[in-house]
Amino acid sequence: MSLYVLGINHQTAPVALREKVAFANDALAPALASLRALPDVHEAVLLSTCNRTELYAHADGDGHNLAEWLAAHPDAGSDLHAYLYRHHDVDAVRHLFRVASGLDSLVLGEPQILGQVKQAWGASREAGALGGQLDRLFQHAFATAKRARTDTQIGANPVSVASVAVRLAQENFARPDTSTVLLIGAGETIELAARHLVDAKVQRLLIANRTLAHAQALASRHGGIALPLAELDKHLAEADVVISATAARVPVLHRQQVEHALRLRKHRPMLLLDLAVPRDIASDVSGLRDVFLYTVDDLERAIEDNRRSRREAAQQAEAIIEIQTARFIEQWQAGSRQQSLLQLRAHGEAARAEALAKAKQHLATGMPAEQALELLAHTLTNRLLHAPTVVLREAARSGDTDITRAAEKLFPSTDTGHHDA
Repeated sequence: MSLYVLGINHQTAPVALREKVAFANDALAPALASLRALPDVHEAVLLSTCNRTELYAHADGDGHNLAEWLAAHPDAGSDLHAYLYRHHDVDAVRHLFRVASGLDSLVLGEPQILGQVKQAWGASREAGALGGQLDRLFQHAFATAKRARTDTQIGANPVSVASVAVRLAQENFARPDTSTVLLIGAGETIELAARHLVDAKVQRLLIANRTLAHAQALASRHGGIALPLAELDKHLAEADVVISATAARVPVLHRQQVEHALRLRKHRPMLLLDLAVPRDIASDVSGLRDVFLYTVDDLERAIEDNRRSRREAAQQAEAIIEIQTARFIEQWQAGSRQQSLLQLRAHGEAARAEALAKAKQHLATGMPAEQALELLAHTLTNRLLHAPTVVLREAARSGDTDITRAAEKLFPSTDTGHHDA
């Protein structure tokens, strides 16, 4: 059995493909059930965020069926294989530890990913797709991420995609203290954006969400005005900056809506920041004059300064991850060896129990005790030696000296002769 990771992320695939392969929260349970139904797949976890979709599995075979399963995702397309990365055993462990620690993120060291990894682990556990091997792997990943953040500065002054988006607006477009900002959504990314905007003393904050109660709760915490998503068109023209991050599967903001808002604004420019995958803002909006549209991929350039400042801390964190990867692999291999020993003992116990039960039956039917004991010993010997005998006979035919040497160590010859004094 092996550990596998397959996936795409912001480094290997454009947002247009990532949004097609993203799994909505309500799709995780059936997807995990489908994965577990594959031949040789024993455990599975699906991690799907705005920057990555990854499949973690404990499985037999070479992992080919996992790649085919992911490529069969609706809308993925036949070219998904060209963007997939694949990691096996030690490389799979290292990859997960780097992801959980924020070293594989668009914003180096960003803190949100650890929570997303924990959510993926929890979803797998709830769906019954998590077993002992992946559970131990993810628990070790959580501990490694905590160690990396505690022992290095990788988590100092935490930066998120939301904070980078707010900084981009502040430094390149409009001062928040003279702007109206419209937030679409009410999840963690929008919550973070609201905090950064309040810190920047935003003049007016509008929060639109499909579930009005969620928008109201967020608005009450940050001094904003809550709007139902159905009223978006009525207020879009008021916004100098729009930041959107919903879990919608299709765009929530379309070209004609933005065109109408621009006419009402007398074509004063608007900055649109789409932090969602799948995208919240239709891609053809970028063709409008007086509109500046950025997606999560566009933020790559804006966060290069952050990446440079954290590289020294990242090197220290990488060293911690290498140590923890080696430690986990050592424990995992030791566990595999222990499992073989447990299987051997279980085989012996089953043979003993069966032979003893038969002996008791013979005694109950009146068989002499000596004959019953002789039969017990004969049955037990045959059960215990049958499989090794078959394997050794085949090894002798094929010339497999490794097995014969191992047998000599496992079953050393017993010298029953007498030695002269």
